[in-house]
Amino acid sequence: MKNLLLNCDIGESFGAWSMGLDAEVMPYIDCANIACGFHASEPGTMRRTVALAAEHEVRIGAHPAYPDLVGFGRRSMACTPQEIEDMLLYQIGALEGICQAHGQRVSYVKPHGALYQDMMRDPARLRAVMQAVAHYDRQLPLMLMSTADNAAPLCMAGEFGLTLWFETFADRAYDGAGYLVSRSLPGAVHHDSEVIVRQAVTLARGEPLQASDGSALRLTSDTLCVHGDNAGSVAAVRRIREALSELETA
Repeated sequence: MKNLLLNCDIGESFGAWSMGLDAEVMPYIDCANIACGFHASEPGTMRRTVALAAEHEVRIGAHPAYPDLVGFGRRSMACTPQEIEDMLLYQIGALEGICQAHGQRVSYVKPHGALYQDMMRDPARLRAVMQAVAHYDRQLPLMLMSTADNAAPLCMAGEFGLTLWFETFADRAYDGAGYLVSRSLPGAVHHDSEVIVRQAVTLARGEPLQASDGSALRLTSDTLCVHGDNAGSVAAVRRIREALSELETA
């Protein structure tokens, strides 16, 4: 059984608009993926979230995105590889500056939303993301989606000397190739806390999931993404933490 890091997309409020239950979920996670201003957040929210993560000794990760505040970063954009590299460097650097003010630092990178999805299917975009991380600090791990075959991203990461953290999801359905089922399809997102906790434990044990086509899907998992945007999801995160702790001590 692997000791999974729990990560959560966090710090996604914007000015007067509050999103997520950051203070409630922070005590239960290991890694905070903090929005850097392109899909959500702004300097004040970023600084408060960094301070909250520091208070709970949670690792701080940059969560860069396409420049898409209106679409919350969930729309693909026609960006060149150079533009992708530039926007990642800009966002990581912005968060790093705030981290330094709190005696912290960015410790990994996890792209957000459509950029995260696009880079898994477009080698040129993935290469641009890896190039940005390598230029910024090749010691920073890059978090990306685990699929049924991770050979290509591992090979590319080797070219840049990067460490990859393969991410899985407790509350999402997978297709047979190990990609997330589109949110537009029924059953793509799990809402039953029992199902979510059971999937988290299955991933921690390294056991296969049942994909949407009925096939057995085994995924490499270094870190598990959890969500804390409502009271029910925070309760699920707490139960996942308790379940994984029980496994680790068994």
